[in-house]
Amino acid sequence: MSALLRQNPRYSAAVTSPVASLIMPLLHSMSGASEFAVFFNDERRRTIIKAVFDSYYAGIPVDHLVFDTNRTWTGKLPLLNELYPKSKVICCVREIGWVIDSLERMLRKNPTQLSRTLDYKPGSSLYARIETLMNSDRGLIGLAWSNLREAWFSQYASKLIVINYDTLVAAPEAVLRGLYRELEEPWYPHDFANLSYDEPEYDAHLGMPGMHKVGARVERQNREPCIPPDIFAKYAHLSFWLQPEAVRKGIVTL
Repeated sequence: MSALLRQNPRYSAAVTSPVASLIMPLLHSMSGASEFAVFFNDERRRTIIKAVFDSYYAGIPVDHLVFDTNRTWTGKLPLLNELYPKSKVICCVREIGWVIDSLERMLRKNPTQLSRTLDYKPGSSLYARIETLMNSDRGLIGLAWSNLREAWFSQYASKLIVINYDTLVAAPEAVLRGLYRELEEPWYPHDFANLSYDEPEYDAHLGMPGMHKVGARVERQNREPCIPPDIFAKYAHLSFWLQPEAVRKGIVTL
């Protein structure tokens, strides 16, 4: 999604951003946990936090649109609503089993390295690695899933724009046109057969070279899974965004 969005010269997008991780320690330092808490009120806290966004994106022209990527934003919707009431959160979703399969496949491509996604621990088995990934507090997948579910059933659910991976790869232009409509932005002609995006230094730091390298074309890639079928079965019920009983008023699904 970032590779597509950044084709638009008015858009700033990347695979991830440190802004959320910069803000949370600041909040801690301005709270009762710090001896300096008495020097802060809500207005000063808001000003300081917004200054982080303004400073990080200082080089972006004022008429441009910024897409700041972090899996934890869905767990911070009250804060985003306080800072930027008109903000929207794009949530890219996919069946959990296939997310696990992709990560395991990438780990196996780099057998001589340990990955930061697993706290640099090899895991005694595939099942142990999955338990780490699915941890709701720190896991790469579990944290993102629990934050999304929190946002989905919250009073801020109308901020969510949900994009299903399978729909995106099957009909990328239709999905992007829908996104532009929701953002009330003029359409930009994207090239779905000529993508270019890579973050080699970041991926090397994660211990997973090639993790975020994007293929040239948006298309469905059929492949045999590398994980056992019981893992797909175990996590099949977690795709709550596909369940009719979980439909929420205001959430846009593309």
